[in-house]
Amino acid sequence: MRSEAKKATLLGIFGNMLLFILKVIVGFSYNSIAVISDAFNSLTDIVASVIVYISVKVSSKKADKGHPFGHHRAEPIAGLIVAIFTGILGFEVIKIAFTRLLTGEKPVISLVPVFVMGFTLLLKLFMYIYTKNVGKKIKSTAILASSVDHRNDVLISIAVLVGVSGAYFGYEFLDPLVALVIGLWIIKAGYGIGKDNIGFLIGVAPSDELMNLVKKIALSVKGVNGIHDVRAHYVGVLLQIEVHISVNKNMVISKAHSIGKNVSEALEKLEDVDRAFVHIDPV
Repeated sequence: MRSEAKKATLLGIFGNMLLFILKVIVGFSYNSIAVISDAFNSLTDIVASVIVYISVKVSSKKADKGHPFGHHRAEPIAGLIVAIFTGILGFEVIKIAFTRLLTGEKPVISLVPVFVMGFTLLLKLFMYIYTKNVGKKIKSTAILASSVDHRNDVLISIAVLVGVSGAYFGYEFLDPLVALVIGLWIIKAGYGIGKDNIGFLIGVAPSDELMNLVKKIALSVKGVNGIHDVRAHYVGVLLQIEVHISVNKNMVISKAHSIGKNVSEALEKLEDVDRAFVHIDPV
């Protein structure tokens, strides 16, 4: 595992652990359902961060006899597990929020929860910026997904801050109401994570823009007269491409093979491409 990836994933694990402990203590001490709900959100973030750490470590392994095309599916499998945990948590938070709204139980009025959520907001903002930069630098979809999760937590922290601040100024109903919004947000985030990673697992096709780039690169190789039957799909988080090229039928086999190899190498220089398979058709 690259050092940047290790630092980013460990930041997620230990940062979320710190926030979970802090929110649990303050949430239960001051009976704030919004803070308690966000604490459960941080618990999910811990699980997600650990899974991302393991998946990035596994996916970075080289291909072996048992996995001849590498271990790239490790990242989307981890993402799918995180999505399931996230959805379950979201429904649990909504149940707690509805119970509090019906019973009318009020939080203990204090500025401490306000300060805690302010600290959470600042820490999550730093984690978002840091992991986003690392994810872009090393082209890791798992770490980029973590950065999106941190960004979501920034927005959730703002919502909780509104809830606990409202309770402090006498609007106690905002506390469970914000928790309800958080639960819905968590479910939405889980759905998005699950949808994206299922696509990677079942071999979804890349964007039209990337496919057009693949065709352009293949046609630009000297000796290629035309292309057809261009197909590509994700194997984990990386692409495998199949392209049929047309070459002069009178060309010697060795030269045609060299052209096919040049096409393959040109396509594999794309950052999202793992393998490019080239079929040669004489015309």
